[in-house]
Amino acid sequence: MSGIYLHIPFCKHKCTYCDFTSFPNRLNFAEAYMACLYKEVAERGKMYAGRTFDTVYIGGGTPSVVDPTYIAGLMKQIRQCFRLSADPEVTIEMNPGTVDARKIAIYRNAGINRFSVGLQTANDEQLRDLGRIHTKADFVSACKLLKGCNFSADVMLGLKGQTKEDVKATIDLVHENGATHVSMYALTPEDGTPIYTDYLNGELPDGDEVAALYDYGRALLRDYGYLRYEVSNFTRNGYGSRHNLNYWKRGEYIGLGVSASSFMDGKRFTNTFDLDEYMKCILSGYFPVVESEEVGEQDAKFEFVMLALRTVFGVSASAYKKAFGSDWKEDFREAYARTAQYFEELGDATRIKDEYLYVQNRILTEFMA
Repeated sequence: MSGIYLHIPFCKHKCTYCDFTSFPNRLNFAEAYMACLYKEVAERGKMYAGRTFDTVYIGGGTPSVVDPTYIAGLMKQIRQCFRLSADPEVTIEMNPGTVDARKIAIYRNAGINRFSVGLQTANDEQLRDLGRIHTKADFVSACKLLKGCNFSADVMLGLKGQTKEDVKATIDLVHENGATHVSMYALTPEDGTPIYTDYLNGELPDGDEVAALYDYGRALLRDYGYLRYEVSNFTRNGYGSRHNLNYWKRGEYIGLGVSASSFMDGKRFTNTFDLDEYMKCILSGYFPVVESEEVGEQDAKFEFVMLALRTVFGVSASAYKKAFGSDWKEDFREAYARTAQYFEELGDATRIKDEYLYVQNRILTEFMA
């Protein structure tokens, strides 16, 4: 199966760590942008009329900041222009400070059945430091609106002054309010973002401190019944993200909207990051692609191994052989020999041992050569 990603680039306020394509001061362009997105959906739908898509993911930005009728219209357009599976997973990202009962009702009526809620931390002071527009209380209110729904909560590690007590308070809050899934990941201070100054000044926890917070958080999540299935993702009762699992299995996906990336028919391509250029291209009848490349066999093999090793499932020898006609350990013989002590074998799969999964980047670097 394949996935569809739709990018809504608007937000109320740019977070201090945000390096995504988002525009906090251009919400007045939302109607025009959504009209262009509907048009891109229609044109791309013609190209892939014979495909069945199993997941839809509406990300941003903050999709929940735009009028919910635009989202309902987008879902109607998707269903008209793409063939979806009988039971597609449809996710929308949302900030707890931008939702109400009306929005949730419209989303659910439009067929959205999974919600990704950006909590980050239960500490209001840390939320202000991150530039988030919501509070702990806003998150609790959003969870009440989502009672009985399949929803995920984001937990961020490596914040200024963050302690194990902060991590526990956040995970306790997520669990108590019924999240079926948790994405727990480390803050990445990107050059050009306001928080990068804190990083340069040594005001953020170092790598060892973040690793300790991660191990502590992972143990708490395990005790609450959240099982890790990818480095940063934990789920209860089988509510893993089908959309993200498709990425890690190197499945195909079409990205629509400004800055959206795609992987279809062995080719990767990316839309322009410029909002005005995106709308101009769509209105002129052109796809707004600015980067495109065919993925060669060696790169494809590396991607297969790299993505699979991020998960607890590991690299399936039979799946690799089916895809490429060869043995992955032979194709990466030298790299495997240098890293074999970090792996364990489960049936025909080779996976990174639990205690090394968080530092898998150091292991995967060996395979890049």
